[in-house]
Amino acid sequence: CSEHKSCSEKKHREKEKEKERLKHKEKQKEEKVDLIVPYHRVTKYNELNISLSIKVEEDTGYHHPIKHEKALKRERDEDDRYEHKPKKVKVDNEKKVKKRKQEEDDGGFEEREKPKKRTKEVKKDTTGGKKKAKNEPEEKWKWWEEEKCTDGSKWRFLEHKGPVFPPPYEPLPDRVRFHYDGKAMKLSPGAEEVATFYAKMLDHEYTTKDIFRKNFFKDWRKEMTSEEKSKITELKKCDFTEMHEYFKAQSEARKQMSKEEKQKIKEENERILQEYGYCVMDNHRERIGNFRIEPPGLFRGRGDHPKMGKLKRRIRPEDIIINCSKDSVHPKAPPGTRWKEVRHDNKVTWLVSWTEKIQGSIKYIMLNPSSRIKGEKDWQKYETARRLKKIVERIRAQYREDWRSKEMRIRQRAVALYFIDKLALRAGNEKDEGETADTVGCCSLRVEHIRLHPQMDGQDYVVELDFPGKDSIRYYNKVSVEKRVFKNLQLFLENKQAKDDLFDRLNTSILNKHLQELMDGLTAKVFRTYNASITLQQQLKELTSSDDNIPEKILSYNRANRAVAVLCNHQRAPPKTFEKSMHNLQTKIDEKKKQLSAAKKELKAAKADAKTLRDEKSKRVVETKKKAVQRISEQLMKLEVQATDREENKQIALGTSKLNYLDPRISVAWCKKLGVPIEKIYNKTQREKFAWAIDMTDEDFEF
Repeated sequence: CSEHKSCSEKKHREKEKEKERLKHKEKQKEEKVDLIVPYHRVTKYNELNISLSIKVEEDTGYHHPIKHEKALKRERDEDDRYEHKPKKVKVDNEKKVKKRKQEEDDGGFEEREKPKKRTKEVKKDTTGGKKKAKNEPEEKWKWWEEEKCTDGSKWRFLEHKGPVFPPPYEPLPDRVRFHYDGKAMKLSPGAEEVATFYAKMLDHEYTTKDIFRKNFFKDWRKEMTSEEKSKITELKKCDFTEMHEYFKAQSEARKQMSKEEKQKIKEENERILQEYGYCVMDNHRERIGNFRIEPPGLFRGRGDHPKMGKLKRRIRPEDIIINCSKDSVHPKAPPGTRWKEVRHDNKVTWLVSWTEKIQGSIKYIMLNPSSRIKGEKDWQKYETARRLKKIVERIRAQYREDWRSKEMRIRQRAVALYFIDKLALRAGNEKDEGETADTVGCCSLRVEHIRLHPQMDGQDYVVELDFPGKDSIRYYNKVSVEKRVFKNLQLFLENKQAKDDLFDRLNTSILNKHLQELMDGLTAKVFRTYNASITLQQQLKELTSSDDNIPEKILSYNRANRAVAVLCNHQRAPPKTFEKSMHNLQTKIDEKKKQLSAAKKELKAAKADAKTLRDEKSKRVVETKKKAVQRISEQLMKLEVQATDREENKQIALGTSKLNYLDPRISVAWCKKLGVPIEKIYNKTQREKFAWAIDMTDEDFEF
C-alpha cells in the first residue's frame, strides 16, 4: 500500500512538473510573437530589455519580418494546442501591414526595399546570360516602327559610364632578363614596357621589316634613361629571347587554365560588360560597340605602312572627350584624374573620342552595329542606293555624252565615273606625302597604274589596271572598255611621267560635288553599294532554283555573294590552316564514300533476300537499307558542297560585302521565298545588326 501511495505521488509530481513546463513554454512563445511589432512599439520592448538585437536592426533601417514569420510557423507546427496563437498572429500581421504603410508614407519602404532589389538584379546579370538571352527578343527596340527625328538630332538623352582603360604595366619578374651584346641588363620601367611590345612580336613577320625595326628603335630610345641610351645603340645587339619565351609560356598557361578559372574570367568580363558595355539612349538600353581603350603597343598599319613600328602611347583620361546629356549622370574619371572635356552634342553619335598620336586621327567609341543609330544609317544607305537605281540609266547616258566634251576636266570626270560605275572602284582620297601607305583609288590613279592594249586575249580596247587599293590589297584587272573611253585614256596619258596623275584635273571632292548635283545624297560610294546589291539580286535569280535542297541553295547564295566580292575586290590571303582543313574534309568525304558503297551492297543483298523469302520482315529490312543509303548520300553531298564552297572562297572575303554593301533585305526576301532558314545566311551577331530588315521584309521585296 505504501509502495502504491509513493508511486501515485511520484506520478502526481511529474504531472505538476509537466504543467509548469508547458506554462513556461507558452509564456516564451507569447513573448516571441510579441517581438514582431511595428517600429513605434520597439522602444516599449527595449525598456523591458527583451530584444537589443531588434533595436539595432530597426535603427540601421532594415526590416526582417520574413525570418520571424518562418520561425513562428515552425513553432506553431510543433504545437497546435494553443488556440490563442492564430489570433495573436493575425493581430501582428495587421500591425506589419500598418508598419509597411507607415514606411511607405515616410519614404522608408523604398529605401529598405532597394538593396534587396539591386542584389537580385546583379545575380540575374552574372548568371552567364542564358536567362537574359531568352528574354532579349521581347525587349528588342523596334525603332524602325517609330517616327524619325527631322531636326538633325541623333538622341534626346544619353547616359553611359565612359571607357574602360587597360591595366597599368606590370614589371617583369627578375628571372626574365633583357640582354644587350651578350650581357644581361636591367631596364627602367618605361624602357622595359616598350621592349616587351617588341618581344611579344618576335615570331611575327613585322619584326623582319626594316621600316618596322627602324621606327621601333627610334621611339624606344625616347623612353630610355640617358644611361640606357649610351649603352643601347644598335637593335641588332638586343636579345629579347627570354622576354619572348616568358610571354609565350604565359599564353600557354592561359590555354591550360581550368574550367573554373576560365569561368571566373568570363564572369568578370560579363560584369564589366554589364557596367560599361551599355548606355541609356532615349529611354532604351543600347549596346556599346567597343568600350575598352586600346592598350599601348607598336603600330602595325596595313600593307607597307611608313609608320609601322612606331610606339602607340598609353591613352590617359586627360586625352578623353566625353559626350553625354546635360541631365544625365556624367561618367566619373578614374581617381586622381580628370577628363579633357565633357560635351553635350546630340548632333553626333559618338560617346567617347580621343586623338591617337601616330597619325593624328580621331578615334571614337560608338554604339554596337545592332543599335538604332547604326541601323538607321544602314537603312538610309540602302535606300539611297535604291533611289540611284531609278536614275542610273540617265546618269550613264550623261557621262557617255561627256566623253566627247570640249573641256578636259569634264572628260576626265566622265571616264572616272565610268570606272566607278562599271568596276565598282573606290573614289580614292588625297593623302599627305609619306604619311600613310601608298594606296590609291580611281581619282588618285597614276600613269604607272594603267596600261592600254588595243588588242589582248582576243578582246579589243583592253585596259590593264594594277595598283595597291585599300589596306594595300592589290587590285589587278584586265577589262575591255568602250572605244571612246580607250581613246580618252590615251589622251590623258600623253606627255606624262609614271608618277603623274592620270586624272590630273579631278579629285574626290570635285567628283562628289558633281554627283550631289545629279541626286541628293549621291556619292561615289553609293555606286559601289548599288552595283554590289543589284549584282547579288541578279545572281540569286540566275543561280538558285526552288527545287534545290538547302545545302545547294546556300552554295548558290555564296556564289552570288562571291560575284559581288570579286566585283568589289574583297580579297584575302588563304587561311594558314586551309590545306589542313581541306585535307580533313577530304578524309571525311572518302570515309563517307566507303560507307555509301557498303550501304549499297547491303541494300542489294537485302533485295535479293526479299526476292527469295517474300515475307514482311525482309521487306522491312529493304526499306531500312534504302533509308540508310539515302541518308549517307545526303551526308556525302553536304560534305562535297562544303568542300567546293571552301575551295572557291579560299582567297575571297565574303563578309565585307555581306555586312557593308549588300542590302540585307535582298537576302531576307530570298530566304523567305525559298524556305532557307535565316540562320544559315546570318549568324547571331549579323541577325541583331539586321533586325530591322528581317522584321520588315517579305518574300516579294525587290531592291
